[in-house]
Amino acid sequence: MLRKSLYVAAGAAAALALTAAARVAAPDDQDTYQKLGTLMTVFETARANYVDKVDDKTLLDGAIKGMLESLDPHSGYLDKAGYEQIRTLTDGEYGWLGLSVSTDDGAVRVIAPIDGTPGARAGIKAGDYITHVDGELIYGVTLSEAVDKMRGAAGTSVKLTIVRQGAPKPIDYTLKREIIQIKAVKSEVQGTVGIIRISEFSKNAGSDTVAALKSIEGKLGPKLTGFILDLRSNPGGVLDEAVSVSSAFLERGEVVSQRGRDPKDIRRFNVDGSPADMGKPLIVLIDEGSASAAEIVAGALQDHRRALVIGQRSFGKGSVQSVIPLTPDTGLRLTVARYYTPSNRSVQTAGIEPDIVVPQLSDPDRADRQRVQESDLRRHLINEVKLDTKVIEDDGKPDPRFAATAASLKTAGVKDYQMDYAVKTIARLAAASAAVPAPAAVAAR
Repeated sequence: MLRKSLYVAAGAAAALALTAAARVAAPDDQDTYQKLGTLMTVFETARANYVDKVDDKTLLDGAIKGMLESLDPHSGYLDKAGYEQIRTLTDGEYGWLGLSVSTDDGAVRVIAPIDGTPGARAGIKAGDYITHVDGELIYGVTLSEAVDKMRGAAGTSVKLTIVRQGAPKPIDYTLKREIIQIKAVKSEVQGTVGIIRISEFSKNAGSDTVAALKSIEGKLGPKLTGFILDLRSNPGGVLDEAVSVSSAFLERGEVVSQRGRDPKDIRRFNVDGSPADMGKPLIVLIDEGSASAAEIVAGALQDHRRALVIGQRSFGKGSVQSVIPLTPDTGLRLTVARYYTPSNRSVQTAGIEPDIVVPQLSDPDRADRQRVQESDLRRHLINEVKLDTKVIEDDGKPDPRFAATAASLKTAGVKDYQMDYAVKTIARLAAASAAVPAPAAVAAR
């Protein structure tokens, strides 16, 4: 009891010291000092009276985590495991399951599975909720704690329980952890169309995109009719790589601007060079899993009218996070700015609206799965820009373009309806471009 009294007395002394400081502080600071006094009292009281002995580090880490997680879904404290994950993710090589996740009011939600990883191969989808890891409920844990439970030695197995909108019961997946070496950029040729798939904006995404463009041009030569840039289920990544990818398709101009608390604090990212795409027709594919850096690229190419954006409205993460080291092993991830497309659009909560909305009809779960976006997350940042809303009259008639079912498409051999639609649209764009008469000066050569 003496020790308890000493602890409480120490907390009271600290609170009194802060209260005394409040008396001489500016009026606006007085409430802050009083709250800090309360924090010290809570710390000392919990330290002395909690039913089990608890160390100071646990209490202080909890206070820090609670402080940052009260701000927005993307700010947080990075303990040793979380800090290491951030550093390895940007390099494109790490040991895990390949799932980009976030917390949504205490639940762990999948933003997107990354191509070629255990999560993607198993069939986990954007919007799925992870409720249990190896039978242990993870509702209410921090994002760092949830990620730590899913990480482990390469070759070991872990069971995830998934709740999916429209599924009659939870689904169990047993996955084997891998040392994942992400090849963020892949390319292929379909007919006369070059397809470039970017699964995330990790290191070298920009230079790899240029290499993919040149490879496609080398394969197709004069037969090349256009490109498709597939950014579906791309959770984002490094801002500089998004700018670098944009420069492969844009000759000059602004890609994105970053604006902090101070209205004068504006940082603009521009390109001025020689694009590698030969000016061929370009389509960008996006969906509800396209977030952050993926939205920057789609928004820039759309605003510059360089590309036709097709698919579904993107996730709507329009905020910028800085990773600030605290110690060699810990840090904090803090939202420091919002970003804006070249036409002054903030995609925060609004996302990127495609020029042509095309549902993924080849996904049998599409109709039953609820789309979860940034605007659905608790404590999301508000979009400070007044949005222009498009009024689209619905005559109640089904769109004949989208009457196909997943079963009928499978019978027809169409595995990816959005991609099939994009490839056919490229053909129409190329035909329309060829039908336009050349200027007289050019025709005379």
